[in-house]
Amino acid sequence: MVTASGRSDDHSSSGSNSSEHFDTDKSLSKLTAPRTPTGLKVQLALSGMTKKWWIVGAVVVVLVALGLTVGPWAYGKFFAESDAPAATVSTSGAQAASTDDIDGTWTIVPGDASNTTAAGYTVAEVLNGADVTVVGSTADVSGEVTIADDSLTAGQVSVQTGTITTDSDRRDSQFRGNIFDTATYPTATFTFDSPVDLSSLPKDGTTTTVTAEGTLTLKDQSKPVSVEMEVLQSGDSLIASGSIPTTWADYGIEPPSLGFVTVQGSGSVDFLINLNS
Repeated sequence: MVTASGRSDDHSSSGSNSSEHFDTDKSLSKLTAPRTPTGLKVQLALSGMTKKWWIVGAVVVVLVALGLTVGPWAYGKFFAESDAPAATVSTSGAQAASTDDIDGTWTIVPGDASNTTAAGYTVAEVLNGADVTVVGSTADVSGEVTIADDSLTAGQVSVQTGTITTDSDRRDSQFRGNIFDTATYPTATFTFDSPVDLSSLPKDGTTTTVTAEGTLTLKDQSKPVSVEMEVLQSGDSLIASGSIPTTWADYGIEPPSLGFVTVQGSGSVDFLINLNS
């Protein structure tokens, strides 16, 4: 800078430059100054938290993967249970026969607590890796039989398929829809085709076993079948039960395979009926 005397003001210029150098050095010293212990602790803490969050995230992913894979297996292994077997004739509370003459027409009735009329199916399935037995049944059973000269000479048992239930609403929905189409095929029937000899039927409240030949109709598909029946005469009632081995494909029934559950291709059609004359 040139003053009024024409001399250069070197002192002023030098002071200004000196001040600028001082500020620059101070700024550099701030940048290069060592971190304080507190700053290092904060940075280390933040770094540790980041690592912990990564670890927690990894653990969550592993647990979710295990839940999706091991969970269904564990459910099938430890929680899935087979249903109670289909009902058969019980002699609990049975009475001696009230008559020796059993000829006539006998109509299916509901029965009592010891022997409740019911019919349905039994099938094995693999549920989430576990073998379980499923039993579906309904009390909507009707029909009658004719007995002449101590032989069952004719008769039919009809079952309302739309009311067959298990312990699973989801399974029952599949049965009524895709599997059996109960809206189209509302009944299943068993018809006696040959005489069944009942002359050896005990009168003391015990049972006997007889063989019945007949026709089983499911989804309008009819096949000849043979069934071993346990028969009881108690008081003025006749009670009979049986289980018909059945291959579902023979009746146009396709067992479902849905990944988590696979149903076996064969099972049985079961019944327990009470009859009064």
